[in-house]
Amino acid sequence: MVRNVLGAILALLGAAAAVSSPFRAWYDGRHGRYYRLGELFSGAGVTDARAELFGSLFLPCVVAAAATLIGVVLRSRLLVAFAGVVVLAFTVLWMVRVGQAEGQMVVAGDGSGLGLGVAGAAVGGVLLLLGAAVMSGRQKRQPRPPEYADQGHAGDTGPEPTHFTDPVPPPAPTLDGPQHTLEGPMQPYGEQPPYPDPPYEEPPYGEGQQGGPPTDKP
Repeated sequence: MVRNVLGAILALLGAAAAVSSPFRAWYDGRHGRYYRLGELFSGAGVTDARAELFGSLFLPCVVAAAATLIGVVLRSRLLVAFAGVVVLAFTVLWMVRVGQAEGQMVVAGDGSGLGLGVAGAAVGGVLLLLGAAVMSGRQKRQPRPPEYADQGHAGDTGPEPTHFTDPVPPPAPTLDGPQHTLEGPMQPYGEQPPYPDPPYEEPPYGEGQQGGPPTDKP
């Protein structure tokens, strides 16, 4: 968070320096807004013809400032670095074209050589690159765990086992195999022994004798 703030401050300062540089003297007292942008890419080089505002060096500086603002809002290091490269690239290209047209470039204190506009553009481009380097960029948000992960879910039975074993089911009973009862193994119906006869019980005295029980009648 702190790196993003510091990087944004450096980037905004660089964008402000770059976008204000065309309104200052670049060479021999001539402002950067008077240099035609198309002359930097032509074989004739820089001439004394004046350019319109959005047809001059002001255009790449405005594009760089807009890219800087978007990059700061989105915390995009790529956009801020792109803005710095654009400003420095057009500044160096302008110096090459002016050097070809003038034959030499001088720095004089009386304003006849390089002016503050070139210095402002160069410093602005460097600050933009420094801001992009300092910024940490956007950080990916990690998904939040579900709420029941800490409190436990109603259907949660505990930690899952690390390995699984297939339980061996018991063999299914068949009619061919031996079957058991509480008293022992069950035999086939045809081979079961007959039921044993009930034990013999002796009848009470006098019930099994002839003539019946004795009576008192004559």
